[in-house]
Amino acid sequence: MPRPHDRGGWPTDEPIEQDDHAWLDWERQTAVLPNLLKSKGIMVTDELRRGIEALPPDEYERLTYFERWSASLEMLLVE
Repeated sequence: MPRPHDRGGWPTDEPIEQDDHAWLDWERQTAVLPNLLKSKGIMVTDELRRGIEALPPDEYERLTYFERWSASLEMLLVE
C-alpha cells in the first residue's frame, strides 16, 4: 500500500473543501520558517519534504498540513 503522502487522500464522495481560512499565528510562523532556514543555508526544500514523508502513516493522517511542516522542521533541526 502506498504511503499517505503518495496516495493523495482517502477516496470519498464528500466535496473538497475549497474555502480559504484565516491563518493562525503559529501557521504563519511555520510557513515562514523554511524560507528563513533556507536563506541561512541550514536546509533545502527537499529536506522539508523528506521529513514530512518520513512521518509514520498514523501520525501523518492525524496531523494538519502545517503540523506536518512543524514536525518535519523539528526533526530536521534536531538532525
